[in-house]
Amino acid sequence: MQIHIEGSRLPGRSCGPGGDFAGHENIHVGVQRKDQPGELLGPHPGDAASASWTLDCTATVVAASASTDGAGGVEISGPYVQDRLGGRFVYLSWGTVDENGLFSMFRRAKLMFADIGADVLEAAAHSGHLTARLPLSDGKGQPLCARVRPPVVEWSAAAPD
Repeated sequence: MQIHIEGSRLPGRSCGPGGDFAGHENIHVGVQRKDQPGELLGPHPGDAASASWTLDCTATVVAASASTDGAGGVEISGPYVQDRLGGRFVYLSWGTVDENGLFSMFRRAKLMFADIGADVLEAAAHSGHLTARLPLSDGKGQPLCARVRPPVVEWSAAAPD
């Protein structure tokens, strides 16, 4: 299965005074590799018109009797899927890039699979596509951070546009 993340409305390359991220310059966003905060897939500059990533994953349909919590459903794994207490998710990492190309993370957004409807996850396991569409800036124009839940992120089992 492929997870497609389509981001719009990026915040820009710098955060002005007064915001939570004041003073950050040359801001970029990328998908963090599992357990590797410094390793990013497809970093995009914060002033890009849009940002998108495609993650190759494995989707396994698990029967309720075989799952650890008895709920069953679809389990997603892959090199960019985090697996922590509370579930599986993808991190979008925000950071600055210095003159040597070194990325220094200052914040992350978390896209939790537990926030996806069971019907969407099951359809995605069958279609081979799970797509997330979301703005990458918050209501103040700052980088979107913390747990991102519907309706801010829209999940579907459709292939990307």
